[in-house]
Amino acid sequence: MALEWVVLGYAAAAEAIMVLLLTLPGLDGLRKGLISVTRSLLKPFLSVVPFCLFLLMDIYWKYETRPSCEADSCTPSEHLRHQKSIMKSQRNALLIAAALLFYWLLYSVTHLVVRVEQLNQRLERLKNRH
Repeated sequence: MALEWVVLGYAAAAEAIMVLLLTLPGLDGLRKGLISVTRSLLKPFLSVVPFCLFLLMDIYWKYETRPSCEADSCTPSEHLRHQKSIMKSQRNALLIAAALLFYWLLYSVTHLVVRVEQLNQRLERLKNRH
């Protein structure tokens, strides 16, 4: 299952980079291209949502079926494996939350940038009329 987490990590990183590029000042020349690329990638990136839900269910299933490691019932190596499993689950849950948050931010920022561009064009047309 490591490949799924790598894919999700790359998707979250790509979303974060696109949000960063859309919000950086001084990239006005590239903004139209960035907007069109981001708008065309929003629908494919929507697949991140069900993918995250699937991975969240996987974390829950592993949590529910993992053997419990009580104080004296397991060896130190089993206890260490148990703790590592908990840490991995927490890390993966944070990755899921980050991917979903970055998708929402990317969608919202793209929508706002498109709206600002439309309003700027409208303002230019009004200036040219008068």
